[in-house]
Amino acid sequence: MDYVKLGERVRKQRILNQLTQEQLAERTGISTSFVGHIERGEKKASIETVVALCNAMEVSPAVLLQDSLSDAVMQSHLAASEENRALFSELMQVLREHNQKDNKYL
Repeated sequence: MDYVKLGERVRKQRILNQLTQEQLAERTGISTSFVGHIERGEKKASIETVVALCNAMEVSPAVLLQDSLSDAVMQSHLAASEENRALFSELMQVLREHNQKDNKYL
């Protein structure tokens, strides 16, 4: 497990969520100093803590753990993401076509 990379990702996600270390600590039930130790890769986070962090920041564990996951696991995750993007693209096309039909009658 790459705890330095995990910490970097926790910090990045915390900032993206516009949370302070104090706010993240409160949401996860851990101390502010422990959040700092995790972000710097100085202390190991338990699986319970990682789950709490994911829930608090509304991210998948794969986001925080991707540097520690095998290439095969990441590839399967990326494939699922590509599949979701394809479905989303199809849905957007249907919505565009629907809007064009509605606008014809205005």
